[in-house]
Amino acid sequence: MIHFEGVQTFPRPVAEVAAKLSDAGFLAHCVPDAQVSEATPDRAVGKLKPKLSFLTGLLTIEAETIAREPGQAVAYQIVSKVIGASSTVTTRLEFRAADGGGTAVHWTGDLVAVTGLLKMVPKGLLEGAAKKIIDEVWSSVAAKLPAE
Repeated sequence: MIHFEGVQTFPRPVAEVAAKLSDAGFLAHCVPDAQVSEATPDRAVGKLKPKLSFLTGLLTIEAETIAREPGQAVAYQIVSKVIGASSTVTTRLEFRAADGGGTAVHWTGDLVAVTGLLKMVPKGLLEGAAKKIIDEVWSSVAAKLPAE
């Protein structure tokens, strides 16, 4: 449905970055304003206020690891639910040494399903809201993986 892709670089060793970003619990704590209720390497659950004004209540987010290649890649399925709507996103992170040192993370995300009120939202609005959240999470990850 909607595809996102990019590369983020971090001035930390590949093994360290891969270990942190392969931990669903670590990533849950990188979502701004999230109230995390479960945080393990394979699964994280939390709640937060939706970024779309017409959705009310708290958004429940469940992230599960669906594939892991230690030190190389990880994939997650993220299901978000709020009264009257839900979405499912699959994402994959691939880790490699960056030119000049550090780690390059090639990431992809695909919004694969929406239900309820989200079906009526224009694609551009969904893309904009998702991009803002993605940027906020990457900024938080960068803050939690400081330079040496």
